[in-house]
Amino acid sequence: MNYGLYLSASGVLTNMYRQDVFSNNLANARTVGFKPDIAGISQRPPESVEDGFGFDLRQDLLDKLGGGVFAGPQHINFDVGRLERTENPLDVALETSNAFFAVATTDANGRTDVALTRDGRFTRSGDNFLVTMAGGRKVLDASDAPIALGTGPIQIDRSGRVLEDGEEVGRLQIAEVANPRLLRKLGSNLFRIPESAGARRAVENAGVLPGFVESSGTEPIRSLMKMIKATSAVSGNGRMIRFHDALMDRAVNTLGRVVA
Repeated sequence: MNYGLYLSASGVLTNMYRQDVFSNNLANARTVGFKPDIAGISQRPPESVEDGFGFDLRQDLLDKLGGGVFAGPQHINFDVGRLERTENPLDVALETSNAFFAVATTDANGRTDVALTRDGRFTRSGDNFLVTMAGGRKVLDASDAPIALGTGPIQIDRSGRVLEDGEEVGRLQIAEVANPRLLRKLGSNLFRIPESAGARRAVENAGVLPGFVESSGTEPIRSLMKMIKATSAVSGNGRMIRFHDALMDRAVNTLGRVVA
């Protein structure tokens, strides 16, 4: 009975984790450049196998039940979202999946670093720098320097050049990493580059599309269906926990009762 209780509890915890992932994906279904998370699940081996029990201590019936499930590694789906035309000269989308804009970030200790984003909505800041529309972070060029602007009209061409009055004043840094699935989300549609993801390197043919933005990678209907299934799994495992609790109550208070 206790073994079944543990299996059901692992099902509740794992599917609550899945609910959190799916609800965050749904909440960002209209966030430009958002990349949804993939909730991984791994099967836990039977306890006797996991703990290395000898064959004389193993119970075949319990081994057949398995060991429940674990919340597996969480990955990011970098498939390119739908590209939407805006006609804004400072909106840019990328046609390839492993390509990112580089922007400057500052941590709580005031240290500056470089983060990546797929959100290509840019604007001119009050001090005449090219910055992101969301968060006002400075957009970087190939040398990790912010792109300074004048006061004239600006636009971005298909090669990533930033033009002011037809003259080049900078070029967007468009970078890739060896393993984008190992990037870590910072929030605000930004990605941190851990060492395991590989160093940044320039992308030659990223498919720069001026006047477009990349919509969220979340598929609302599919994510909603996954959310419903996860909620149903939480409910079903919760009922099994109550069932096992009732069995233990009967074993203790009825079967174990001493009749005078």
